[in-house]
Amino acid sequence: MKNQTTQQRIKAIYQMLFEMATGNLSFRIFKTDQNDEIGKLSEMLNNLAEEMHDIILQSGYVNPHYSYQNLVQKTFILDDKFIIRSFNAHVPEALYYKSEELFKIDFEKFIAPQSFSIWNEKKMEASRDGNYHSTVPLIFLTGKSKLLPCFCTISRLRYSDKIIVNSITTVLQELLSDTKFAIEIATEKHSEAVVMQNLYDYILNHLEEPLPTLKALSVLFDTNEYKLKHGFRELFKTSIYSFYHEERLKRAHLMVNQTNIPLKEIAIMNGFNSYLNFYKAFKKRFKYAPSEIDRGPHEAV
Repeated sequence: MKNQTTQQRIKAIYQMLFEMATGNLSFRIFKTDQNDEIGKLSEMLNNLAEEMHDIILQSGYVNPHYSYQNLVQKTFILDDKFIIRSFNAHVPEALYYKSEELFKIDFEKFIAPQSFSIWNEKKMEASRDGNYHSTVPLIFLTGKSKLLPCFCTISRLRYSDKIIVNSITTVLQELLSDTKFAIEIATEKHSEAVVMQNLYDYILNHLEEPLPTLKALSVLFDTNEYKLKHGFRELFKTSIYSFYHEERLKRAHLMVNQTNIPLKEIAIMNGFNSYLNFYKAFKKRFKYAPSEIDRGPHEAV
């Protein structure tokens, strides 16, 4: 039980780093009474995000906003020696390798040293268990010598000696050009930028709730509807509703892929009033249904 709790706390740290990388400085790790190294690191990350958020606002800059270009599913098929025998089309683009540089290569070559011990442990477990299934954090080493952390599912194929490794990689696309990585706001517009930043943070922290009307949001943030609507689009290059809709679908996808929470509950937890509406929106966005994602042996709808 203690080991499981530790893994959950480590996973929260991964999630925190991921959220910060995408520009979400409002995400926080839930505090516990444990004052160990993991607890200290969690507190440090919470404080860092808070300080970054304050500095950006006080400096008159809009928080650089990134969005998912797409969620790329990487699938490897390994033989019983853990040699790569096949992979889907997204693997080369995610790892920055040519296809011929991946085929018939030991999977371990693409694992960063930080994950060697985890991978070796999972290899031994998968070798002994014909029905093996596990979800673990692994760090890949790309062809550009960059680290790519992912949560991976490792499964044995039925009636075969093949092993499947699946993971979802987020490809980020900067919505602002390189020359406008941070938009400097004139003094007279600083207060407006703060309002937009607060609205951005509010949406990320209330994805499980229906989005208030534009009128209600303008009252909440003490501004008018026109400024709220056009100011948000000017700074974040998307509409308020589109941002809300995209973010809750992204979070829902991660929950489907990385948890065994029933799909109907995931729909409700991400602000959808029915599973049918969630199903339609999910399939339209990702081109496949939530039920098509491999969720392991304890899948529930």
